Amino acid sequence: AYTFLRESAPLLEQSGFGVLVPPWWQKAYARLGVKLKMKAKAGAASLGLMGLDSIVEYDWTVAVGDTTLSAKEFENLVRLKIPLVKIRGQWVELRPEEIEKAIAFLKKKHSNGQMSLGEALRTGLGREQSELGLPVLDVEGEGWISDLLEHLSDGTKIAQIDTPGTFQGKLRPYQLRGTSWLAYLTQFGLGGCLADDMGLGKTIQLITLLLHDREVDKSEDTARRNPTLLICPMSIVGNWHRELQRFAPSLKVMIHHGHERLSGAAFVEEAMRNDIVITTYSLALRDREHLASVEWEYVVVDEAQNIKNEAAKQSQAIKALNSRHKIALTGTPVENRLSELWSIMEFLNPGYLGSATAFRQQFAVPVERYHDADRAETLKRVIQPFVLRRLKTDKSIIADLPDKMEMRVFCNLTQEQATLYEAVVKEMMEKIEESE
Repeated sequence: AYTFLRESAPLLEQSGFGVLVPPWWQKAYARLGVKLKMKAKAGAASLGLMGLDSIVEYDWTVAVGDTTLSAKEFENLVRLKIPLVKIRGQWVELRPEEIEKAIAFLKKKHSNGQMSLGEALRTGLGREQSELGLPVLDVEGEGWISDLLEHLSDGTKIAQIDTPGTFQGKLRPYQLRGTSWLAYLTQFGLGGCLADDMGLGKTIQLITLLLHDREVDKSEDTARRNPTLLICPMSIVGNWHRELQRFAPSLKVMIHHGHERLSGAAFVEEAMRNDIVITTYSLALRDREHLASVEWEYVVVDEAQNIKNEAAKQSQAIKALNSRHKIALTGTPVENRLSELWSIMEFLNPGYLGSATAFRQQFAVPVERYHDADRAETLKRVIQPFVLRRLKTDKSIIADLPDKMEMRVFCNLTQEQATLYEAVVKEMMEKIEESE
């Protein structure tokens, strides 16, 4: 039977014969793989010790599809040394090389131990093959880890928060979902990138999150949180200030910019009196010593593509700041290269995507140079829990938004205007020709 399925059936099909084979043949669920089961480290509290650096206990087991094999069942399979076996009523193809890989995998990985939560999530969400070639079929968790895995793999299951009473305005449903998503990640110590299309309200979603935090503190009678540091381009500092005054007048805002800006102990003292401190990317580098003297509640980067260059001193200064949580806001998480996405993720959740070199080998080169669809899909699954992207073209986001209309309007120049324009163009072309 195995020889027919493996050798004869493909030859017959190539010769024009119709061949019906069992539905399980060559399906992923009928192949050997491994499963990962995680639980919180014994004695560790479920709160306060989270984040991707949290240590979790794990168990590796050999599995066929949804069926987990005990050590004894696996040993029996090894002894059989036949290619087609029936496991709990299900026919399975067992290739000798895969059995050898499973034995080597368990010896190398050990059947149980400890690893970081980030490594476990990356392994499970990516469904990547292990280093010995066996696919990771499933990842399970116990307790809060189970809830986290479920909500990260399907963001629609995250419970929505209520609109804070101090928010002066009305949120669209998708904006409330975005704020709820950010609030969920931060309670686990995870950083998120709100990558909504331009104009969908990333600003007010962050403002709503800050107001929500203060309502939670008030209801739980906890101490006032440290201030939030918002880093943005100089061109939108004024816009942020206006939006905060409009939607959240209860928040105290400090703008750290200009020749008369504070430094040293005076800066720290004034920053702690406010809820949010707004500064620019250039000052994040220039005043890094002053900014680093505060332990921020959030460090938020708006137009986060400004930290896309990992080697830039500005990016390194921002990533070195002390904060409990990190958030990135950008409509363009990838402008030119996947390395830009890695840099933003490294800011949000350090180490999650591995080193820059490893990321380049595993994802950037296969996707950008060889257009590897499988690698691109794997990367999408791995980052999906930490990047929320909505588009204006999606009618489920804003049903009443009209389609974009483009009209070409011609503006005729007078003879004098046309002459002046032509003179400027010629001058510029001459400068270009003379430049080196």
